[in-house]
Amino acid sequence: MTALKEFDRLEATGLWRATPEDQRREVIVSMGDATLTIASINGEILGHWSIAAVARANPGQMPAIYHPDGDPGQTLELAEEETVLREGLDRVLQAIDRRRPRPGKLRLILGGALTLGLALGGVFWLPDALERYAVNVVPQVKRAEIGASLLQRMQRVTGMPCRDGQAVRPLDRLALRILGPGSEGRVVVLPQSMPHSAHLPGGIILLNRSVVEDYEDPDIAAGYVLAEAARALSHDPLADLLDHAGLLASLRLITTGNLPPEVLDSYAELLLSKQGTEIPPQALLPYFAAAQLRSAPYAYSVDITGESTLPLIEGDPHRSGATRPALSDSDWVRLQGICGA
Repeated sequence: MTALKEFDRLEATGLWRATPEDQRREVIVSMGDATLTIASINGEILGHWSIAAVARANPGQMPAIYHPDGDPGQTLELAEEETVLREGLDRVLQAIDRRRPRPGKLRLILGGALTLGLALGGVFWLPDALERYAVNVVPQVKRAEIGASLLQRMQRVTGMPCRDGQAVRPLDRLALRILGPGSEGRVVVLPQSMPHSAHLPGGIILLNRSVVEDYEDPDIAAGYVLAEAARALSHDPLADLLDHAGLLASLRLITTGNLPPEVLDSYAELLLSKQGTEIPPQALLPYFAAAQLRSAPYAYSVDITGESTLPLIEGDPHRSGATRPALSDSDWVRLQGICGA
């Protein structure tokens, strides 16, 4: 118990009193393994103190005064010359004190850990959590509004969407053929300065005019529409926007229902400067099969050598050509003139 074997049994004389009102008495003090025994000169036992519950009232001063922890009225004085027992007792008390728990220190450590955890959560967890929440709660009407705002900003660079009168209906029929009912107006052809295709929140799919003007097969344009729809299904376009926008923009969208104009401007520029995330060719095959659309024409338009899109060529679900045409010949001819001369 004493933690110091050389002090297993020590004795010295001291002065003891039971209460502040009592006279001090000369006593014999014996330090054992776990207790201090206080006895009169005649050997009468006056008290046993548990060493673990002993406190020194005046560290560094003489004579050394000790008392039971919680009972400062009962005291024991050891004179300076009682060096061996006094120093031994002090060393034992110091060793015991080092082993005691430190509630304040523990609170400090726990508080620091909690603060650090909250800080790390704010950096790593909170942005993702807010983004996921925003993606889940923003209604389709608001998504369409955000998509329309992005399209309006892109037009500053691309020009107005191509809307030649005779080609509008064929474009809607192409959207209906690939995307299904209610998709009229969701496919937009832009005249310049954009990748082959892109998609926006609200289900808007953008095509570069070259996709309808430079190819003779309408299945190629249909393939680009289908691939963009697949990208939008694989990763929510609103989530892509909020990834780019950051924490404050997500918070503003949740609280006000709006995104800062500068965020929309920045993301519109980003969409115009890069092609969307590629989907592995084999992952597109089920979409072509479900749409009853040949995949090989689209594959060769993406890579004329066919090397990077070989799964779409070899796995073409309608290689025999027995499919529903993406558009009739007359509709395709009209659609190719959507941007005018």
